[in-house]
Amino acid sequence: MTLAGIRVLDFGQYIAGPYCATLLADFGADVVRVERPEGNIDRGLVPLREDESGDGALYHALNRNKRSLALDLKRPEARPVLERLLAGADVVVANVPPEGLKALGLDWERLHALNRRAILVTCTAYGARGERRNVLGFDGVGQAMSGAMHLTGAHGEPRKAAANYVDFATALLSAFGVLLALRERERSGEGQHVEAALLHTAIALMATTLLEEHVLRPGRTGTGNRSQLAAPADAFRTRDGWILVQTVGEDMFGRIARLVGRPEWAGEPRFASDTGRGRHGPEISAGVQAWCAERTKAQCLAALDAAQIPSAPVLSPREALEHPLGAAEGWFRWLEAPGLPPFPAVMPPVLLNASPGDVRSAAPALGADSRAALADYGFSGAEIDSLLARRIVVARVSG
Repeated sequence: MTLAGIRVLDFGQYIAGPYCATLLADFGADVVRVERPEGNIDRGLVPLREDESGDGALYHALNRNKRSLALDLKRPEARPVLERLLAGADVVVANVPPEGLKALGLDWERLHALNRRAILVTCTAYGARGERRNVLGFDGVGQAMSGAMHLTGAHGEPRKAAANYVDFATALLSAFGVLLALRERERSGEGQHVEAALLHTAIALMATTLLEEHVLRPGRTGTGNRSQLAAPADAFRTRDGWILVQTVGEDMFGRIARLVGRPEWAGEPRFASDTGRGRHGPEISAGVQAWCAERTKAQCLAALDAAQIPSAPVLSPREALEHPLGAAEGWFRWLEAPGLPPFPAVMPPVLLNASPGDVRSAAPALGADSRAALADYGFSGAEIDSLLARRIVVARVSG
């Protein structure tokens, strides 16, 4: 596989750090998740059992293809263990603020002194240089401070997206940074520090809107599902549910105008451009809504497909899971874990025809690979036994 032979130590929690490491694991890297003996807090989030025990959906979704090493980094005796691990790693992932990195012994200066070929990947909420460099934050920080929540809402009420898109985009960018750093290491022999920040990612995703605001100062506010930059681009209620319709450009607008029985729209000076159509979006949406209200979802979508208008049903999570496209495209791999029914893992969302990624194993039980991982990093059997006896390292399988 593409990253076979690359050794990764994952000290991440929640989404941005762990998913970065998961993407590397999906394409063949040997990823060891290092966490405290009692398990990191993200293990139990989004519980999958009625009694809320055991590993949760967040952990299982974002930590497949990894091995688990339970190491008590709070113990001074763990520092030599950590340093030996770092000395043997190619990549170290930690979404921890600078102050926390230094306290754990994972800061760039220490790592580079131990292992000049190692690549450190860090993620913060606000960036690593400003006054908020050590302040914790989650995905919502990026949505709130980039302007996205302001525009996602409606009637002056901001609205956060359900998907943690800032976290996931940051993970993708971090993994991209790892690949660049590995390529540069081939030339120089030196590792480097790859940095990402949730707010920086969110700002990048809002770049078009921010540029428009700087130049024209339109002062846009949220209009819910309706786009302000083209029309019709909105969610519409049919006789048996909702659909999304998105049109851009004159040709597409002409086709949907004819489809919904409003051919005169195509000659309206007010509707002569995407900007003009977006400005008059409420009127256009009302016309399309009248057409949709008389039809079922299936009828609307079939007609829109025939007219080559981008559209889709608005699905619930259950409907998304059961949609035939997922099976047809091979987007899920079914896994098993103790105490859970078989469950779907989403395959790597990028396909390579010659060296594809794969979901090979479920997320590991806490400490399940402590002994084997230490052995692979050069620890002798006697050394491992001593670490286990002193509970600096824990090897166990959670139930």
